[in-house]
Amino acid sequence: MIEGALRTSILKRAQEKGLVEFGLHNLRDYTLDKHKRVDDYPFGGEAGMVMQIEPIDRAISLLKEQRHYDEVIFTTPDGEQFTQTAANELSLMQNIIILCGHYKGVDYRVREHLITREISIGDFVLTGGELVAAMIADAVVRVIPGAIGDEQSALSDSFQDGLLAPPVYTRPAEYKGWRVPDVLLSGHERKIEEWRMNQSVERTKRLRPDLSYNK
Repeated sequence: MIEGALRTSILKRAQEKGLVEFGLHNLRDYTLDKHKRVDDYPFGGEAGMVMQIEPIDRAISLLKEQRHYDEVIFTTPDGEQFTQTAANELSLMQNIIILCGHYKGVDYRVREHLITREISIGDFVLTGGELVAAMIADAVVRVIPGAIGDEQSALSDSFQDGLLAPPVYTRPAEYKGWRVPDVLLSGHERKIEEWRMNQSVERTKRLRPDLSYNK
């Protein structure tokens, strides 16, 4: 599931440029169980299966023997909400481990003793954390200098300054009677910037009043 995402678009180009390196690890490779099981029934009789602590600890311990890691992240619906600010912070780090949640969850001792940060992409549950890990990777890598052709484009995306991005338009200037705002065709840089800021503020207040700019 995650291999395909890492082989396409910006993530692929960033690897080819030597800007980032990904290592994928199957926890079944770190279990001593002859059936390669990484889950078991929860104590107390609750429904579902739980990821065991032993293969997770072995995997993380082995990786840490090879290099220092700035964060060991666990993807979980009850973690902190992933934001552009978090993506920017992670982009400045050297090495990161992302443990993908699965089943009913992980043995809680993993979260108590091995994890440094817990991240969620929303108040809903997925089958596993692989898609979340791919989304985190994409958001982080695209703000690394050199990952995309126009670095200013990434810096002007929504959420970078607590605002939604303003509307954008391209040719033709008129289509089916629908016109691009005249100010964008004026060539007047100051008025264009004022228009963009006003649009960002208005859209943020209307669509995302929860964002930091409004607090």
